Parts: sequence; structure tokens; C-alpha cells
Amino acid sequence: MEPPINVGIIGYGYSGRNFHSYLIGFEKRLKLYAVCVRNPDRRRQAEKEHNVKTYCNIENMLEDDNIHLVVVATPHNTHAELSIKAMEARKHVVVEKIMCMNVHEADAMIEASRKNNVMLTVFHNRRWDGDYLTIKQILSEGLLGEPYLIEESILWYNDRIDTQRWRSKKELGGGPLCDWGAHLIDHAIQIGKAPVDRVYCFSVKQRKEVDIESYVKCLIHFEKGLTYGVELGDMARINRPRWYILGTLGALTKTGVDPQERAMNAGNIDASVESPENYAFVRTIRNGVVSETRVQTIRGDWKQFYKNVADHLVDGKELAVKPEEVKRVVAIAETALQSAQEQRSISCRI
Repeated sequence: MEPPINVGIIGYGYSGRNFHSYLIGFEKRLKLYAVCVRNPDRRRQAEKEHNVKTYCNIENMLEDDNIHLVVVATPHNTHAELSIKAMEARKHVVVEKIMCMNVHEADAMIEASRKNNVMLTVFHNRRWDGDYLTIKQILSEGLLGEPYLIEESILWYNDRIDTQRWRSKKELGGGPLCDWGAHLIDHAIQIGKAPVDRVYCFSVKQRKEVDIESYVKCLIHFEKGLTYGVELGDMARINRPRWYILGTLGALTKTGVDPQERAMNAGNIDASVESPENYAFVRTIRNGVVSETRVQTIRGDWKQFYKNVADHLVDGKELAVKPEEVKRVVAIAETALQSAQEQRSISCRI
């Protein structure tokens, strides 16, 4: 495909406006061409901020032959339907995480991509988080030996939850496991590599005004023996470490969330800087002696996501985030929610 590749975004809420329209602007081979959103105020906002065409109707947008790539940045429960519509209109698709609500939907999306010979990928930008890249490097260097427990936590405190937001409504795909949790499960799959043989999850609902979970703990057990814990909650006044890892030779703890989002929202993602106090702390054994060290965080780079999309569409390079991989994220999330509902561990092969 010859650049520029015209992009249309469906949805102009926080994700469409702050993430996608911003990050697309860094890739010269992509051009933000149109935005589709029902809210007239947001259409005016998109026109003002990006000088783009706007649509209030998805069908009309998909009929525009000038649009080559569609970004689906809508509530989770609409991802499958809208992605398939776009692919059936012969548009390449980037869909927000979580990819969709269940494996059946994931299979239908992958089939639509194959049938129409178009790209389908999922916005797992946090594969380019600095902390995740650093953890992968430390594990690959064998500093900890063979890891047998990895815990990844995102805990915060919301003083007031907006009951009108779709993210606060279970029926629309709200809840921490399908939001931040999708990123953490994706990390687990990328690090764990082996098939998953068991999932156990429990959840707590403390807020009476919403039906989503206040806290979720999911334990993912891989066939090779690794247990990966995913922990999320919005009623924690004291955080746990972002990462806690135990291995046969050593252990690691790391605090702090990747700083790119804050810098991006301030208008300059390249200004993101992590405080040294959040660097990974490693205690391990080297040459028979226990040693301690701080490992400087690799600089994260979310811009790599859309660079890879352009590389794939223009030059045929390998897609970084493959839908077949992300289907496993959906399968684990679906199994975890079932586990929490039934209050039992579920044996599986994912």
C-alpha cells in the first residue's frame, strides 16, 4: 500500500482523542482523515483539533473509499461488531483492547480479516512500556534464574466513580479485568510463552452505585510451572509494587507506572521521564555471592505501535500484535470472569 494511509477513528472519547489521534500524528505514512462519533460537540472538537472530516454514522464513514484504516475506539462490547463491519468494507482495522468480549467474537473477527484480506491488530501499546521492556530484559539475561512467580499490580484509589461512564457498566464491557487487565494478561502471555493450564480469579465489589468490580486478583498458571498474578483495584489507598518476581536465583521488585501517559496528556510524550526511585531492585546470587543492584528502566515508546502498523501495510513487515495471540488474552479474561463468578479454579488449555 502506498502512503499516506488515510485513517478514520470510530469514537472520540478518551482513547480516540488522547491516544490514537495523538500517536497517529507521529507516523508520517499515516494521515488522520476522519472521525466518526455521534456526539456533535465531539465532532466539532475533532474538526477543530485535527481539521478532519467527521461522520455521525458509521455506515457513511465506511462507504468513504478514501479511508484505508479504521481505528475502533468504542466501548468494549462493540469491538467485535464494529471491527467486522469495517473489515467487510475492506478496511484494515486497529481495535482497542480488550479485543472483544469472548473467544467466539475473536474467532469471527479473525475470520473476517482472513476472508477480506485485511489487517487486524489490537492496540496493546503497553508492550512498549518501559517497565515491561526492562522486566523482559532482566528475565532474558537470567539474573533471577527461572521465574516461578510473577505478580503485576495496578492499584489506585478513586474518590468518586462516574456512574455514567460506560467503563462503569458491566453490560458495556466495563470492569478492571477487561481494561487495564487486558494489558497485564497480554504481558503474562508474552512472558509465560507456554500454554496456560489453570486459571483462578476472585473479585470484590465494594461500590453499591456500580456493578463493576472494585478489586480483582487473577492467578494464571502455565504448564512449565510459572504462576502469573494479575491484580487490579480502584479502592487501594496504598499501592503494592508494580512488579514482584521470584526466581530460582533471585527476586525483583519495581514500583511506578510507565510515565508516557501523563506526558502524552500534557502534550509531549517525548518528555516522559521515570524517577530513579522507581527503578527495578534486584537481589540475586552471582558467583556464589548474594548481590543487590538497581536496574535503570528502558525508555518506553508507544509510538512504535503505529510505526509497526505502517511498516506492515507499506512494506509487508511482520505485525507486532497478532490477533491470534490476543485471542489468548480474551480467552484468559473470559475464563477468569467465569472463575470469579463460580468461585473455583478452572482447568483449561489456553
